[in-house]
Amino acid sequence: MSRKVAVIVGSLRKGSFNRKVARAMQAMAPQNLAMEIVEIGQLPLYNEDDDQGDPPQSWVEFRQRLKAADAVLFVTPEYNRSIPGALKNALDVGSRPYGANAWGGKPGAVISVSPGAIGGFGANHHLRQTFVFLDIPCMQQPEAYLGGISDAAFSAQGGFADEGMRGFVQGFVDAYARWVEAYLAPA
Repeated sequence: MSRKVAVIVGSLRKGSFNRKVARAMQAMAPQNLAMEIVEIGQLPLYNEDDDQGDPPQSWVEFRQRLKAADAVLFVTPEYNRSIPGALKNALDVGSRPYGANAWGGKPGAVISVSPGAIGGFGANHHLRQTFVFLDIPCMQQPEAYLGGISDAAFSAQGGFADEGMRGFVQGFVDAYARWVEAYLAPA
C-alpha cells in the first residue's frame, strides 16, 4: 500500500534549494510513499474574518489536499532563526477553522536546508514546536539538517551530486517511510 505524503516546501524562491531537495527526495522515496509537493505560495495571509462562510478557494483546496494525505513532510529553510512567514501562514490556514485541523494525526518529519553552517537548526526546532499544538506526531530520529547547501550539491538530473549527502538523505527518507508505516499500522 502506498501512503500519500503531502510535502510542504517552506521556500517560495524560484531556484529554491529546499524545492530541489524535496524533488530529489521524491525520486528516492520507497514504493510505500507517494510524495506530492503541496504548494503554499498562493495562500492569502490567514485572517479569521475571511474564514467565515466563504473562505478563499485556495484555502479550501489546500485543506482538502492536506486532509487527503496520510502523512506530512516539511522541507524548510531558516529565516531569522525561525520558519519562513509563508510556512507559518500555511500552518495557520491548515489548522483552521477551529475544530477542523487538517494536519491532525498525520505522522510528520522535518528536514531543514540552508547554505549556512547550522543547516536551519532554528527553523527545524521551531517547526517541531508547532507540531505539538497541530497534533502532528513527529519522527524524532534521525534529525536532518542540510547545511552548506549550494547548486553544486545537485546533479544535472536533479539528484544529489555528493554521495555522502545522497546517502544521508536516503537514510532519512527510509527512516521516514518506516515511521509512517509504524504509525499508521493497525493496532
